[in-house]
Amino acid sequence: MITLLFGLWWLGRVEAAARRRGEGFEAVAAGAAPAEQAPAQAAEDLIVRERATVTREFDPAEVKRGACCTAPPGILVAVLPLVVVLAVNLTMTALVLPNLDLGFLAEERFGPTTPAAVSGIWSVSVALAAAILVLVALNYRRLADIRASVDAGVNASVLPIVSVASLVGFGTVIAALPAFQLVSDWVLGIQGGPLVSLAVSTNVLAALTGSASGGLTIALEALGATYMALAAELGIDPALMHRVSVIGAGTLDMLPHNGAVVTLLAVCGTTHRESYRDIVMTSIVGALLALAAVIVLGTLFGSF
Repeated sequence: MITLLFGLWWLGRVEAAARRRGEGFEAVAAGAAPAEQAPAQAAEDLIVRERATVTREFDPAEVKRGACCTAPPGILVAVLPLVVVLAVNLTMTALVLPNLDLGFLAEERFGPTTPAAVSGIWSVSVALAAAILVLVALNYRRLADIRASVDAGVNASVLPIVSVASLVGFGTVIAALPAFQLVSDWVLGIQGGPLVSLAVSTNVLAALTGSASGGLTIALEALGATYMALAAELGIDPALMHRVSVIGAGTLDMLPHNGAVVTLLAVCGTTHRESYRDIVMTSIVGALLALAAVIVLGTLFGSF
């Protein structure tokens, strides 16, 4: 709410200032690409693709692939697959998996895993598969080329999967380095308690990677167990730690090299010089204010 209200206040202020100066949409300069061509050109830009797939879960170059239907589905047909995901996920988690004999996971060939460690992944995977089948069944006549649509989806998922896997592996390697202990001691020694140090660590890592998910993944991969131990020792609700880490990762991730920033500016046909200040105010300053409020309220009243 703090981020939303602050962002709306800032955008309203900027809009009013632009109106007073008589600013509006500018004509296309000679030799420049028309505005309607900007998204298509951004989708083919290698830098945009490289950074966008780390930030989000879609490769912009796949936008033009697949086949679109001429008669879009109704609202119920469009929403039903989402309902199937929730229902199947809940059913798998609460009814199916608890009643299955998963003792085979204790075998050495499966490594150090437990039913609790894999049940969440299994539930989501089955739920998504069921939703895909429902979607295809309900929209079979609308899908002009199912193979092309599936091919586009698979192609779009490869880069994000590899990017996230690389971040997890990178975090594991960094945590194994001898020098990381010095960084860990510095982060944990920050004055203000575990909530402040957790916020700082996720902020710094998100800024370095240019990705909220990347910074959060590395931070939790490397320091998650340590912060959970501190939470148990000091009586801090893990839910509060989770809230602080997620909000913290979504602050300094919006630096100029962030994939979402690069993609947004490319699609809108503008530049960092023209628009980045407003991105800073709405996406960084507002998020930092919300993070500070959560830390203060969490310190005073615990989880909320």
